[in-house]
Amino acid sequence: MSVHWFDKLFKHRGIIWLLFIVNLLGTIYGYIWYGNQLEFTAANYPLWLLPFVPDSPTASLFFTLALLLMLFPPKSYTGNNVRELIEALAVVTSVKYGLWAVSIIFAGGYQGDVLVWKDWMLVVSHLGMAVEALIYARFFSFRKMIPLALFWTLANDMLDYSYGIYPWLPSVLNDDVTQVQYFTMALTVFSVVAAWLFSRRQRPEESIYQFKNRR
Repeated sequence: MSVHWFDKLFKHRGIIWLLFIVNLLGTIYGYIWYGNQLEFTAANYPLWLLPFVPDSPTASLFFTLALLLMLFPPKSYTGNNVRELIEALAVVTSVKYGLWAVSIIFAGGYQGDVLVWKDWMLVVSHLGMAVEALIYARFFSFRKMIPLALFWTLANDMLDYSYGIYPWLPSVLNDDVTQVQYFTMALTVFSVVAAWLFSRRQRPEESIYQFKNRR
């Protein structure tokens, strides 16, 4: 059976390299975007909380690494397990924070926040995060790592709203933090279900391949 044109397109190394570069640049820009909040967190909170502050850039980083490992697959059993964990984190967090950012921007706009071009840029880029993650979920083999991705994302949620290090909200939403928290945790569950539904089962020959690579 011939491979569908859709699969051919998104598994083409040129397309993967293009998406890798776009996501790498987006990740760097995302960490710069969080610069002020990172500085504020470093000055007012324990330093170990810093990795949990820039949610969207970290999701983008996971996806960027997943693309890199798609281009250069690991050849060991341990390497393949690390790859599957990164893929699981990439899909779950990219869907979750992609949809979260868009929802928060529009919720702010609904309550009177004026949307400017940067908001629309964020809407497009974050929707892109979610869409590309679901597209590539069909090419990844990460189902057994979904529980770990769920644990990481829920732990991030708990830290965000227990310590108050969640991404800064539009000012009109500052009195809706509790509702945002519930929405965020519900979105985590939704993203895990979406990752499971869009992923594929690992084929037997892939397990054999990984076993041979381990030798």
